[in-house]
Amino acid sequence: MRAFRSPSLIGGGALSTLFLLAAAISYVWTPYDVTQHAIAIRLQPPSAAHWLGTDQLGRDILSMLMMGARISIAVALVAVGLGMAAGVPLGLAAAARRGGWLDEIIMRANDIILAFPALLTAVMITAVFGPGAVNAIIAIGIFFTPVFARLARGAALSLWTLDFTLAARVAGKSRLRISLEHILPNIANLLVVQGTISFALGILAEAGLAYLGFGAQPPTPSWGRMLAEAQTLTAIAPHVAIFPGLAIVVTVLGLNLMGDGLRDLLDPRLRRSRT
Repeated sequence: MRAFRSPSLIGGGALSTLFLLAAAISYVWTPYDVTQHAIAIRLQPPSAAHWLGTDQLGRDILSMLMMGARISIAVALVAVGLGMAAGVPLGLAAAARRGGWLDEIIMRANDIILAFPALLTAVMITAVFGPGAVNAIIAIGIFFTPVFARLARGAALSLWTLDFTLAARVAGKSRLRISLEHILPNIANLLVVQGTISFALGILAEAGLAYLGFGAQPPTPSWGRMLAEAQTLTAIAPHVAIFPGLAIVVTVLGLNLMGDGLRDLLDPRLRRSRT
């Protein structure tokens, strides 16, 4: 019941649910076909027929946003999943071998990746291997790997000195078994919160790459590319840029609020301080 007393979790969950519902509904229905151009009604303002207006090719903006939500979810979710799948085991391994050569190699590799700006790294990867959603996923996933590795290592190090892990070592359990059975379950709450926040960052990264032309390619709708195509039209049809921008802002805001709410809900120290 504590979840219902968290405004951040409720508000963020509502905004995130709206975003997910729009993407899910687009698989079975959209107001108009986004592949059909209708030049005769291009740049129409919001109306009863087109609630959010039409773009420079006469496509319905609401339908484009619904379809673009799919790409944003797919790219961000898979990229965060890749970063977590690679980073968490590396972080646990580094913590289990603290001060050893394995810890040193993993953390110095993380430092090298983090030394390069994330967007620049993503642009470099997609420029070398070509634009597209798959390469955008790989680029964003590489950026998230050291984030999860550092988080998992830092959280795990604080647990390796506690009595229950020391008892497990005395019982003869291997470091791998202790990491999987005792360490990982106790840091899962931190990983969930970080995953939610990283999901929001993934949405922004996908939009940024699409804006630069390195994300999903036409005719697949993308929020970032909608903004890029609208930048020369803001003086005559501002709605073409306003609505994709609002979609990104509202979605990222909802995910960040939900991440804050989950942190307050799952962190035992915060729970104790409020009782």
